[in-house]
Amino acid sequence: MLGRLKAIFSGHANSNPSEHYETEPLPSETLYVIGDIHGCDSLLENAFERIAADQKERGAPEAPIILLGDYVDRGPKSAQVLERARARQQAAPETFVCILGNHEKMMLDFLDDPVERGGRWLRFGGVQTLESYGITGFKENSSPEALVDACDALEAALPEGMDSWLRSLPLQWQSGNVICVHAGMDPDRAPGSQESRVMLWGHVNFDKVMRDDGLWIVHGHTIVDHPRAAGGRISVDTGAYKTGHLSIAVISPNGCTFL
Repeated sequence: MLGRLKAIFSGHANSNPSEHYETEPLPSETLYVIGDIHGCDSLLENAFERIAADQKERGAPEAPIILLGDYVDRGPKSAQVLERARARQQAAPETFVCILGNHEKMMLDFLDDPVERGGRWLRFGGVQTLESYGITGFKENSSPEALVDACDALEAALPEGMDSWLRSLPLQWQSGNVICVHAGMDPDRAPGSQESRVMLWGHVNFDKVMRDDGLWIVHGHTIVDHPRAAGGRISVDTGAYKTGHLSIAVISPNGCTFL
């Protein structure tokens, strides 16, 4: 059955035939799944252009687009990415899906408890997110008072409704036997029994143990040299903020390719 799975990356076919899996990815319709963006707004805009061209070629203008989270941090334009993603999702809620990533969760935790959670978020890229909103002069070892000031400034800078929109984002989304999630899943648990932390941060056995239920998990979070599909996992985080390449998985009943 894997003969129909076209896992193509960087012009090469999947070179892991030893990772046998009992099923192939069979979504209900063609899906476009975009990896971690991390403040790279121009790459996201280009990704939408590539998707539009591919949708036109396939004659599938309404094919769903799914973003796998990590819209913020590290790159320079987190504010612009969030606004672009939210505008697209609100304009087409049935066909445009935004998954929550661990970096959005850290940002929300910072807003809830800047003193206890602020240092960690700023260390993992929150400084760049603050700067995208014009908030400067803060770092991971800033004083508790400064962290509170940064939180107040971010709350004031966020567009109306952005906080509640982020808090409403789902942790997973499914079509057929394909599940989109930010970081991964516990291979020994059903999708409905997954812990939030696992879906946001990953699981120690996710890339070591294949599922026995035939599901395919599309994920970001862990940077790979090339997008790939093998063993029930489709990995699409190619480190856009470092490499300049934002990967897109195109998953259809005919297989999986990458843009």
